[in-house]
Order: sequence, then structure tokens, then C-alpha cells
Amino acid sequence: MKYFVLLAAQGGDRGPWEELSPVEQESDMAKHGEFAEACAEREGVELIGGEALGEGRTATTLRTKDGELVITDGPFAEAAEQIGGYYVVEAPNLDTVIDLCRTLPPYDIEIRPILDLG
Repeated sequence: MKYFVLLAAQGGDRGPWEELSPVEQESDMAKHGEFAEACAEREGVELIGGEALGEGRTATTLRTKDGELVITDGPFAEAAEQIGGYYVVEAPNLDTVIDLCRTLPPYDIEIRPILDLG
């Protein structure tokens, strides 16, 4: 099964990237490398992709109201957390993904199964 792993900053024990010291940033990047290595070493797991995302203020949000598409600058909702990045992981089960995520920096992490609609 494929899983979407959403990484949210400014929640939990981690502040915004730009407020981290260079040492903290380097440590966080190393943990992402450890995550990729752990995925590669785990039987039945494939790290399909992942990216860091721009700050919420750089987002463009599309909403449909009364049949009209409304385009606004900024994130969908105001929240203390900012989405920082994501991974797509294929794994045998949710417990495996949770275990692998323990190597990541202390983000708030949301994991969702990716539905096969085809």
C-alpha cells in the first residue's frame, strides 16, 4: 500500500526552518537522509518520492463558491503549523511507516493511505 506522509513544522518540538540554527538545520537534513536509508534497507518498502515545500505564504488556494472558481494567495487555512514537505512511501502496512518516521526530525506528521481509484 502507498502512504502519503505529511510533515508539518511549527508544531510539536520544531520551530520554523528559518529560525533553526545552522547546526539544527544540518541535523534535520541528516535525519531526512537517515529516513531514506531506512526505507531502502527495509524489505517491502520503497520511497517513491518526497519534496520540501515553500512557506504557506507562497501558496495559492483555489475554492469553488457558487459554481465560480475563486483564487486567493496564501494557505487554505490559518494555522500555527505550516506544511513543510511530504513523502510518498510504499510499505506493507501503517506500522512500518510509523516506525520509519521515527527517524525524521520532530515534526507533526500525518500519514494517510493513498487510495487506488483505478
